[in-house]
Amino acid sequence: MSNDPSAIRVQDVSLAYGAHQVLQGLTLSVPGGSITALLGGNGAGKSTTLAALLGFVLAQSGTISVCGIDPGGDPDAARRRIAYLPENVALYEHLSATENAEYLLALSGERPAPGEITAAFAAAGLQERAWGQRLGGFSKGMRQKVAIAVALLRQVPILLLDEPTSGLDPRATADFNALVTEVRGRGTAVLMVTHDLLSAADVADRIAFLEDGRVTYDVAAEGAERFDVRALHERFQVGSEQVAA
Repeated sequence: MSNDPSAIRVQDVSLAYGAHQVLQGLTLSVPGGSITALLGGNGAGKSTTLAALLGFVLAQSGTISVCGIDPGGDPDAARRRIAYLPENVALYEHLSATENAEYLLALSGERPAPGEITAAFAAAGLQERAWGQRLGGFSKGMRQKVAIAVALLRQVPILLLDEPTSGLDPRATADFNALVTEVRGRGTAVLMVTHDLLSAADVADRIAFLEDGRVTYDVAAEGAERFDVRALHERFQVGSEQVAA
């Protein structure tokens, strides 16, 4: 998988739902082989950004490119290049974790060996005794681990993550961060929408703050400390309060 410098490119995009303007001149890029964390308060436009990249909503102005493809014009082609992990994943209650993984991957045309699936479960922190169990009795955290394993098994150039550490304990969050770092190493462009600033600071190459439908501040990891977490927390708090107001 090549390190495509234009894997995700959003340029001056505006998008409204009726009279409600959600994105206002949004500009954002995520090169291949990198992780960008997008933070913002409720209503800042994070979910709409993901929906636009997936071709579920159309921008009124500006351009969006997914590996050189306009998801508004050819959503199927764009989605074939994306693995998407929503916050609340729709999994099949009557199937086991392994059966869910096999079925969902088959839908995307991929048939990994059984050993690859179980290895992904183990890496995601799902206990071995759960691999053959039906999902009906799974906690949210266990379901999230199944979904994470499936998303990371997809051999595609872009990974979109919507609140990926929601429901995970600190150990599972650390395991997830290690997995995402591994995915970045194979050249994938990762865009992670999150409220978890500490997790973002641990894993992201760049952190961007979304306010009123546009990126108002972004910073790249630098040096051994990577980010000034205290300064980022203050910035995040101010941005969230402004959106809430």
